[in-house]
Amino acid sequence: MHNVTPIDPSLLARLEEGYSARPELGLWSSALSRTPLADAAFVPAAAAKLRPEFSVVVPTTGITNQKKSGRCWMFSTMNILRERVIRNCNLAEFALSGTYLAFYDKLEKANLFYENILHFASQKLEDRETHTLMGNPLPDGGQWDMTVSLIRKYGLLPDWAMPETVHSTGTEQYNAILCRKLRRDGLELRALAQAGQDPAPRRAEMLQEVYNALCILYGQPPKTFDFIYTDKAGVYHCDPGLTPKGFFEKYVGDNLDDYQVVIASPIHPLNRTFCQPYMGDLVEENMFWLNLTLEELEDLTVRQLQAGEPVFFSCDCHPDRDRELGYWDPDSFQYGAVLGGLDLEMSRADCLTTRESRMNHCMIFCGVNLGPDGKPDRWKIENSWGDASGQKGYFIGSEKWFERYVYQVTVRKDLLSDAQRALLAQEPLPMALWDPLA
Repeated sequence: MHNVTPIDPSLLARLEEGYSARPELGLWSSALSRTPLADAAFVPAAAAKLRPEFSVVVPTTGITNQKKSGRCWMFSTMNILRERVIRNCNLAEFALSGTYLAFYDKLEKANLFYENILHFASQKLEDRETHTLMGNPLPDGGQWDMTVSLIRKYGLLPDWAMPETVHSTGTEQYNAILCRKLRRDGLELRALAQAGQDPAPRRAEMLQEVYNALCILYGQPPKTFDFIYTDKAGVYHCDPGLTPKGFFEKYVGDNLDDYQVVIASPIHPLNRTFCQPYMGDLVEENMFWLNLTLEELEDLTVRQLQAGEPVFFSCDCHPDRDRELGYWDPDSFQYGAVLGGLDLEMSRADCLTTRESRMNHCMIFCGVNLGPDGKPDRWKIENSWGDASGQKGYFIGSEKWFERYVYQVTVRKDLLSDAQRALLAQEPLPMALWDPLA
């Protein structure tokens, strides 16, 4: 049996003596008493190297704002697709409706939760799959594949055809209420299944209740709309009676099968495809990812930018950032040093396996700077936090930050090598519900 090690008076005295033996720590304590930790740890000389000039730039149109919602994945995908509408219609600017997709995302996720709860109905509540499902029945987050599934099923709208509401832009309060409803529903569905009764009629009633609540919060999605716009030449256009799917097919174009999600994970088998059978939004769809080396992922990202197309990516956005100035860079923040010399170094694999790091934000690479050796040294990022953050909404990520915290990109399949493309024929391995890349 493990012997416990309490903090007894003797140990506490040694800790106090160790602090007193380093007078500089008291000075640092005084300095930090009126200085936020991130400001004290900031290294201006390192940040100054992250110049806002890039050798490869893909022009993008304006910054969007997901506000207080977890729709970064949705906005990042829409921000790539809206550029097609801008080109096709010769527009100065354009935005797609995040409210429209968010409505159906919540509806589909509720249905997926019911599906998963019934699938694991024979489990105990404390078993890991059911415990994980009950922990977050209606998440805000998502991935490229999930946006694509929603778009193909429901289409797209201009932002003015289903505008934002206070609830679409601030999901925390109402989402907690809907999660409570789903947990309660989950218990009832489990009880019906365990008693050998057909849960389908009650499940349909529950889904109706969710639909009604979403209509109250977001408004009911329109079935048709008139696409009215004035192009950059001042010419008025009206395309009446479009359905959302018709708008998507006509003005965006469904070539989304031409893209592949690539991950670079040191904790999963290399050169393998993966799926997530109990995650996503649509019960009839699944995510499909290819795990390559970080070097391959970076190479594909650079080549797509060089081809003039931005790159959707997923990362851990929390460490080593200055939201106001728009930097992501480990060298620009010396947290360990200002806290007395803490060793904070961890490998990419250790960060994932210990949950120190996980994918939690999606954005767009729209530029890269290649040094004299042809290798990247900094990245231009389009975010969806509005134009008041960063450098008018754009951020700069260092190469070190990319290597530590970028886990996923979406690239054109024609950029893959023949060997990489052949890997897509594999039967995908399932990821666990609690996977850090989920």
